[in-house]
Amino acid sequence: MEKVFKGLIGQNVEVYVNNIVVKSDSCDQHIKDLEEVFEALRRTNMRLNPEKCAFSMEAGKFLGFMLTHREIEANPEKCRAITKMQSPRNMKEVQQLIGRLTALSKFFPRLIE
Repeated sequence: MEKVFKGLIGQNVEVYVNNIVVKSDSCDQHIKDLEEVFEALRRTNMRLNPEKCAFSMEAGKFLGFMLTHREIEANPEKCRAITKMQSPRNMKEVQQLIGRLTALSKFFPRLIE
């Protein structure tokens, strides 16, 4: 996916495995951004499953994150789950904490340093 959408990721496209989010500032820009995405898909003979596509969404949940106008934000439910956790007492609980933090690592740029 990184090769297919090189130059678009981080600008107007976010990808996760085989999921694509096209984010735009305006309706007119969104049409242009979709044209770029569809062209990239055509070049690589990739196809979309129409049953899994959603267009013109202003906000909502996607892969456990909150999509808002031009932003991807942490899901407040996931953040609450971390803040309400007890301190880990054993290796399994430490692993659970690390898994939850990893899921939100996009929002903590220096988490892994």
